[in-house]
Amino acid sequence: MSLYGAAKLAIAPATRAMWPLHVEGTHHIPPQGPVILASNHLSNIDPLFIGVAVPRPVVFIAKRELFAEGTLVQRTFTRALRAIGQLSIDRRPGQSSQEAMENSLRVLKEGTAFGIFPEGTRSPDGRLYRGQTGLAWLALSSGAPVVPLALSGTDRILPAGARTPAFRRIGVRFGPAVDLSPWAGEAGRARSRRSATDAIMAAIQRLSGQQQVPRFAASVKAELEGNR
Repeated sequence: MSLYGAAKLAIAPATRAMWPLHVEGTHHIPPQGPVILASNHLSNIDPLFIGVAVPRPVVFIAKRELFAEGTLVQRTFTRALRAIGQLSIDRRPGQSSQEAMENSLRVLKEGTAFGIFPEGTRSPDGRLYRGQTGLAWLALSSGAPVVPLALSGTDRILPAGARTPAFRRIGVRFGPAVDLSPWAGEAGRARSRRSATDAIMAAIQRLSGQQQVPRFAASVKAELEGNR
């Protein structure tokens, strides 16, 4: 058994006991070969639930801030991420987003399932924000199918100001792979990347039922911080 399999065998039952999962549509995930799992993003703990729900190993390239060692909850989450082989990236100014995408492309070329949050950051208010076009570059460059998925309930596990996690039912819904054939071979074209990304975000919205916002979540977060 792989290290990922052993870690999941230990983590999954405890996760399901604390947060019962309602999972739909896993038959849309190819049993082998490269695949991109594109998800909405409500909580820092989202990768854990996707990893538990997906029947094959999933790699996320997560922001380094997720690998925190502050509180007991953060340390526990960090251990879980590291145990299932997740990678961290430095997203401080001056660090290369292209380098992160190239690392992601390498993961896909190894035939791995790759998880990504195209909004780039957690939703500040539960709505679905505009996707970053790096997702389309990755999909069109690799040729990997993009399976959309929607999480629900994860934002209520550890809301702002909470010291201990709440135990709630979590939903994970997968949809059919998004048809990106209209933009095949056009990873280098900005307009094609934008259109392909918008198609993927529309598929996520149909699964989640979230209100869609034609803005980037990071910009809205910056405005909210500036108004405090």
